[in-house]
Amino acid sequence: MDGSGSVEVFEGQRVRLFGLAYRLLGSASEAEDMVQETYLRWSRASGPVEVPAAWLTKVITNLCLNQLASARRQRESYAGPWLPEPVLTADGALGPLETVEQRESVSLGVLILLERLTPTERAVFVLREAFGHSHAEIGDILDVDEAHSRQLHRRARAHVGEPRKRFESDREHHRRIVKGFLEATMTGDVAALERLLAEDVVAWADGGGATAARRPVLGLAKVVRYLGGLPSRPEAAGVRAEVLDVNGEPAVLVRGPGGDVVAIMALEVAGDRVVAIRTMVSPAKLAFTAAQLA
Repeated sequence: MDGSGSVEVFEGQRVRLFGLAYRLLGSASEAEDMVQETYLRWSRASGPVEVPAAWLTKVITNLCLNQLASARRQRESYAGPWLPEPVLTADGALGPLETVEQRESVSLGVLILLERLTPTERAVFVLREAFGHSHAEIGDILDVDEAHSRQLHRRARAHVGEPRKRFESDREHHRRIVKGFLEATMTGDVAALERLLAEDVVAWADGGGATAARRPVLGLAKVVRYLGGLPSRPEAAGVRAEVLDVNGEPAVLVRGPGGDVVAIMALEVAGDRVVAIRTMVSPAKLAFTAAQLA
């Protein structure tokens, strides 16, 4: 590299660094902070860096590992269900989503599963599954030996399970299910909802503890009753909804009468049925998405 701290070199890595930090933290706002801190360290680097991408990856990964410790404490005391911050992905905000591994690594369902892992397990999983790093490279990034990296990856994969089959399904089929769900929900069509939802469907809502249910809604009958009543609520007047790609999958984005983003509903689909509904209504959780649309 021609002199360390080059802005051009860093900007060439920015999307990849943000995508890495987001997968590690599940928070777009925190990921942006980590990217900014990485840039500050890059700009202060004293001397040439032989492999900028490797240097930057090591710095941001370790910054995120430190951040995860405090983030976990906050999430343990979070009021109601905690869900990751949604990110619109049609414009490549989280980097390429061409492979099954890349898509599953940003899905809300998998990001929630990653919360089960230790910070180091999560880092190994993300670096290996989403970015294709070898265990030797991961060992250099995390200062562990290659064998330990392999062991951490095996443990992480066991905890996360095998959601991959779902991501190999027909994406257009998934989109049709989401569109059908949107129409049924907006019109209060209970019969259509009963056809679309699985018997054991679960609905979570993250409102930061203030504007949504603090407990998940379990089972077909309760979820249908919950969704079927949405159109009659006063706050539903004048809302508009559309299907957009969120975290690599079709999701419902809802705007209020003034055009502000007021909710994002991400659906987990298995076959012809919706098995999970994750709704973000907390303004803090929607701020990044709102900025993307501005």
